[in-house]
Amino acid sequence: MLWIKALHLIFITSWFAGLFYLPRIYVNMAMETNTQAYARLLLMAQKLYRFMQPLSILALAFGIWLWLGYGFTGGWLHAKLLLVFFLLGYHHYCGKLLKQFAAHSNQRSHVWFRWFNEIPIILLFAIVVLVVVKPF
Repeated sequence: MLWIKALHLIFITSWFAGLFYLPRIYVNMAMETNTQAYARLLLMAQKLYRFMQPLSILALAFGIWLWLGYGFTGGWLHAKLLLVFFLLGYHHYCGKLLKQFAAHSNQRSHVWFRWFNEIPIILLFAIVVLVVVKPF
């Protein structure tokens, strides 16, 4: 089970790296006026999102494997799974935003994306505290 836990952590870390960086690209895209630079940022965002998809699936798969191995006990785990559900929603909403950027229909400012970029940090903080401290 230690290998499964290690792989779970590796894929979570990799997935979060994408969740931190993709909205940062959106900040730059929301400010960009040069069409060539915008196209380059869009390509970067599309490739990153496509790369994040299997990372999220693998993180979830190894998490489920751990859950089956250790069982579903403790209120902390229920809270963690709720936060993971929100994280998945955030991930998919990033995909929706990417489609808006590709269609040149984004209506949000770079300031909004700067705040949007903070959400995965808050979720990561809460999830790590729940897993390590197990407060309930």
